[in-house]
Amino acid sequence: MTMRSNVVIAVSEAVRGWDTTQARASRRLGITQPRLNDLLRGKINKFSLDTLLALASRAGLKVKLDVRSAA
Repeated sequence: MTMRSNVVIAVSEAVRGWDTTQARASRRLGITQPRLNDLLRGKINKFSLDTLLALASRAGLKVKLDVRSAA
C-alpha cells in the first residue's frame, strides 16, 4: 500500500506540473478522464501497483524499487 501511495503522489504531482487540462493529461497517460480524476483524488484502491508503474513511466518518471533483506 505504501508503494502504491508513493507512486500515486509522484504521478499526480507530475500531471499537475504539466499545466494542462485533464483531457489532455489523460490522453498522454493513455487512460480515461474519469480514471485520471480518480488518480488525482488519491483513490489508491482503484489502481494496482502494476498499473501505477505503467502510468509513472508514461508520465516520464523513473521508478526505482529497492528490495532488501529484513533487519
